[in-house]
Amino acid sequence: MMNRALSIRSSNRSSGASTHSHGSNSTHNPLGPARRNFLSSLRGTTQPELSKRLYRLIKSANNLISAHETAAKERVSIATQLSEWGEQTADEAISDVSDKVGVILSEMGEQEDTYAHALDDSRGTLKTIRNTEKSVQPSRDGRNRIADEIAKVKAKEPQSTKLVVLEQELVRAEAENLVAEAQLTNITRQKLKEAYQAEFIATVERAEKQIILARHGLRLLQLLDDTPVVPGNARPRYENASQARQILNDAEDDLKDWRLPDVLLSNEGSEDGNFTTAGESTPTQVQRRRNPGSPGRGSLASGTGTMNGGVGGAEGRTTEIGT
Repeated sequence: MMNRALSIRSSNRSSGASTHSHGSNSTHNPLGPARRNFLSSLRGTTQPELSKRLYRLIKSANNLISAHETAAKERVSIATQLSEWGEQTADEAISDVSDKVGVILSEMGEQEDTYAHALDDSRGTLKTIRNTEKSVQPSRDGRNRIADEIAKVKAKEPQSTKLVVLEQELVRAEAENLVAEAQLTNITRQKLKEAYQAEFIATVERAEKQIILARHGLRLLQLLDDTPVVPGNARPRYENASQARQILNDAEDDLKDWRLPDVLLSNEGSEDGNFTTAGESTPTQVQRRRNPGSPGRGSLASGTGTMNGGVGGAEGRTTEIGT
């Protein structure tokens, strides 16, 4: 957790307006939606045949990432609204529990945003395959063009001296294409594996951390006495504030202690038995890259940190048009 406070009320009132303003600016594009869609469609039609399918996949992945970023922001917004609503009920128990539940919900939103960034990393890895496909297409086209020309000349002038030159060109083109095709298959295998390993690791991390948070959220709710009272009788005084704080501390500790399951750190199907291939980051490095400066969790009980500014999903990722 990233420097979480025990309450999300103190800072959100002052930062709410600036957060909404910043969010709206981050989606602004001076080209306008019509121009943006036109450029996106144009890029799609100018892709080489070899890379068209992967181009569309990468574009769809961008929409998926945006959806997760939006979900993260909405989760934080809901957490803030829950906390502020609880405060205005003038019920000490509801006020405290709703605020602490808001902290849990907000951290769940942060985990969603972290997941979105991991998906973006995976998407970026797939671009390496797409770019390689684009570079191989001219080699294929050149080889096929020469082969077609040889076939035409043989049909019209079987004894033409031009055939010798063309056949020499074909040999060179086939040699160049052979190198390009080998590079393509090597990069495709490596980067496909790398991209989806990173995505699945992020999926496991997101799921298990949100389970941790949800379980502590249920603990918080147990502190709220919902026994019906007879009209005119007073409820017992709320005395669980310290327990609520401890639950947040427990949640923080559990997130700090979380590790990727060992079974995911080995790959029995690979020759070297290692989950990562040569040149790749280890799962821990991927995890720390998504949460720079810490093993990924910070503190629920100290500071204000990212809670002040909400979840910075879209701002942390470069929006691309049609890529």
